[in-house]
Amino acid sequence: MEKFKRRVYEVIEVSHEGDKSSKAYDILVTVAVVVGLIPLTMKGDNVYTRLIDLSTSFIFLGDYLARFWTSDYKMGFKSYKSYLAYIITPLAIFDMLSIIPIVYLISPGSAKLAMFKFFRLFRIFRVMKLVRYSKTMRTIENVIRRVRNELAAVLVLILAYIFVSGMLIFQLEPDLFTSFFDAIYWATISITTIGYGDISPVTPMGRFITMLSALVGVAVIALPSGIITAAYMDEIKRKKTKFEK
Repeated sequence: MEKFKRRVYEVIEVSHEGDKSSKAYDILVTVAVVVGLIPLTMKGDNVYTRLIDLSTSFIFLGDYLARFWTSDYKMGFKSYKSYLAYIITPLAIFDMLSIIPIVYLISPGSAKLAMFKFFRLFRIFRVMKLVRYSKTMRTIENVIRRVRNELAAVLVLILAYIFVSGMLIFQLEPDLFTSFFDAIYWATISITTIGYGDISPVTPMGRFITMLSALVGVAVIALPSGIITAAYMDEIKRKKTKFEK
């Protein structure tokens, strides 16, 4: 049984040179991801989209169960903790989200109508399964993992500024917003410098806050790009140095 389990792990992981079974499995999952996204290009639900959902969902379910079963090999230690550690890894979380649409498929007809629009959105998480089969995406994953603390700090800064500017504009322009959520929406649009123009302050102070928010947005929104770019270049140099050695 242990030998069989080890072989399952080798097959479901990214294939190595000469392992035809693993290569075929990689192709199967990749095709399933691409085909599984087809229903998202259609407005309605029909027999073909249900057939695609049913077949791809069971493939992803089997893939998730196999990865969970062999997670002790993945995590590198033999213990029940390896299974707990695996299910909270980013890719395992995306794997779980990608199989949630199966709930919609096995639900009664009346429940399907209520859950259809909600659960069909989870299909988009299947794209993340392709990260395993792309060296570039795995590099980006490593980069994000390395700078996650810095990105979290920037995110907190952005959210704090959005909340504060939203409160200010909500008090300065009470007639412009029907709810505080509208003010938060305005603050988010302003700090990202998108400016749809659907909500426009009319008082001098409100316009000043808008200009300030746009200027801050130019600086703050650029921070994550700079952090990721610097870390990406370091990762490329590190891999290049390792290869040369």
